[in-house]
Amino acid sequence: MTIGFSTRRRQTAHLVAAAALTLLAGWSGQASAQAYPSKPLKFVVPFSAGSATDAVGRIVAQAMGEALGQSTTVDNKAGANGILGAEAVKGAPGDGYTFLVTTSTTQAANVSLYKKLSYDPVKDFTPIGKIGETGFILMVQADFPAKDMKEFIAYAKKNPAKLSYGSAGNGSAGHLAGEMFKQRAGIFALHIPYRGANPAQLALLAGEVDFNIDNLAAAAPNIRAGKLKALAVTSLDASPSLPGVPPLSATFKGFSIDTWWGLVAPAATPADRLARLNAAFVAALNSPETASRFALLLAEPAPTTAAQFGDMMKAELRTYQGLVQRSGAKVD
Repeated sequence: MTIGFSTRRRQTAHLVAAAALTLLAGWSGQASAQAYPSKPLKFVVPFSAGSATDAVGRIVAQAMGEALGQSTTVDNKAGANGILGAEAVKGAPGDGYTFLVTTSTTQAANVSLYKKLSYDPVKDFTPIGKIGETGFILMVQADFPAKDMKEFIAYAKKNPAKLSYGSAGNGSAGHLAGEMFKQRAGIFALHIPYRGANPAQLALLAGEVDFNIDNLAAAAPNIRAGKLKALAVTSLDASPSLPGVPPLSATFKGFSIDTWWGLVAPAATPADRLARLNAAFVAALNSPETASRFALLLAEPAPTTAAQFGDMMKAELRTYQGLVQRSGAKVD
């Protein structure tokens, strides 16, 4: 099932898609004079294979390759909370052939988490567009002795210093959400960072930790298979994709944390190539096939113009500064 757009977002999506199709049509008529792109496009994913960002990046890479008539490769450069991948793209030639599949962690949270960050998310990159978004979900093993949030919190308070939770790494969005949840619930749970969302979920399945808070896209397969039990989503409202699973805001007023993905290029990328890339990007993400593939991840494509995404990223820097401060999360 897909997550529905609001009326305003549907209208915005239609306008952006129409503009993209018009631009692509114009370029197709100038094919003989347009040499770009003339070689494979590389999409750098700053997180591990099997992660939600990896899945999203591969969908986008394939769809954009088809829209531009060029082959694509996906390069996983995981490590340091997305920093290694961001550094790789920052240092790549600004020729329109290398891109970073970025996230709210890489492009916003890291600025507040690290005293010295090796890249500037605004100055070192230029936006192509927002890819989409998804909420987070608090999940436990299927046989965990709590069927809802009320019972889970009661269990945690009866077993102080016993619980632990896993995340995709120190400073990851799941880590921030976990610390915020602990504060609001008045419980303690030891944070155990892993090298990516997939290892963190495997640890939960193996019983190494008691719960995880990860994005819906990463959790979807194991929830569908009945291996994990969903207790709450962290978006402000319930997700139509998970009927019967309440939002944490029903227990803690105003509790809300989501995540998003986007596509950026090195700062020196020429404007004419960026315009063509954004047109292909928007057209690809608005295709029914792409929407169907996102739906399997319990996520939604929400493409924007480059300017809209640039403004959004700047606003998110302020948002995540507040989230980091409230969560108390620290990077070792």
